Amino acid sequence: MIYSSTFIFAKKQFDDDFHRLDQQIAAAAKNLPGYLGEESWENAATGVVSNVYYWSSLDALQALMSHPTHLQAKAAQSNWLAGYRVVIAKVMRAYGAGGSLPGVVVFDAPDGVTS
Repeated sequence: MIYSSTFIFAKKQFDDDFHRLDQQIAAAAKNLPGYLGEESWENAATGVVSNVYYWSSLDALQALMSHPTHLQAKAAQSNWLAGYRVVIAKVMRAYGAGGSLPGVVVFDAPDGVTS
């Protein structure tokens, strides 16, 4: 099974602490067993950002959620974010056409399901 964790947020002002923690969290995620990749999107009209992380297990996702740097950033999120929402989901299907898309994570469909 593949899981996604989507972090959707509205930005305030980012400072050096934000950028440092963001880079450390990204590095921690990429070094965790079970990390499959991430995608990031920004709505130009609203400024809302969506970061989607893909995981091979809930244990892998939980490892990032309990990482000390993630907990530090979560405790200080009101300094940089005007609001946020997290969505954890099972990936039921992944398919497409036309080759690879820049910035889009490619992984095998869960349980061999294709369309």
